[in-house]
Amino acid sequence: MKSASGRRHHPPMQSYSQRVLSTGITKKTEAQNARLAGLRSYGKSKLRSTELYMVTERTLMRKLLLADDHELVRETIADYLRLQGGFDVSTAQNLDEALEVARREGPFELAMLDYSMPGMDSLSGLARMRSQTGYPVAILSGTATPDVARRALSSGAVGFLPKTLAPQSLVNAVRHMLTGEVYMPLEFLNDEGADEADVTLTPRERDVLLGITEGKSNKEIARDLDIQEVTVKLHVKTLSRKLGARNRTHAAMLGRDLGLM
Repeated sequence: MKSASGRRHHPPMQSYSQRVLSTGITKKTEAQNARLAGLRSYGKSKLRSTELYMVTERTLMRKLLLADDHELVRETIADYLRLQGGFDVSTAQNLDEALEVARREGPFELAMLDYSMPGMDSLSGLARMRSQTGYPVAILSGTATPDVARRALSSGAVGFLPKTLAPQSLVNAVRHMLTGEVYMPLEFLNDEGADEADVTLTPRERDVLLGITEGKSNKEIARDLDIQEVTVKLHVKTLSRKLGARNRTHAAMLGRDLGLM
């Protein structure tokens, strides 16, 4: 730049310290901008990875078919498999409905059929499900003997699931069968001579058990039977002990499978 006198003016020279300071600030700013850009890129990448993971999880959710004519038992097992196992579970209340669900909503990776529900006709229901769908089939039961369990496996079942299994053990058993392995509790393999339990309930205990299977509370059962609620609680405790049941739901499934109602 020239002044009025025609001389060129130069910008004042920076000292060494000023140049270092200026350069340092510029480099610091560039580094910060680079880090911010990197974080933005990482954030977008992380978001894409999360979205991809969620889509993959939905895509890979294993589909199960559960059939049991006892609504309380069926929905309790199905809910646990959904919530704790992360499975996609469809349900049915008898064999014919299970076959219809299989046609409508299949394919499924595993079908679990209650041994005593309508349409099963002992183990012939196992053969029908296998022949009409080609699915791996496991048998559920609260009271079947080890001999029945062994016959189920020899008839082509991929597993036998006692309803006495702890919830997490049930999830683990399902995962085991989904890998292509056969599942049967060790105690069933070792027990050669067990028979079905011989359980005798009083008429009032049967009434209370029926109320439990209908999903009623102790208070509702007491009102229906015109007895005190504390009496209902005593009957529940006694019949649970006779059945070897862990809780009300377990008592209901055992009572149904033993034909006590």
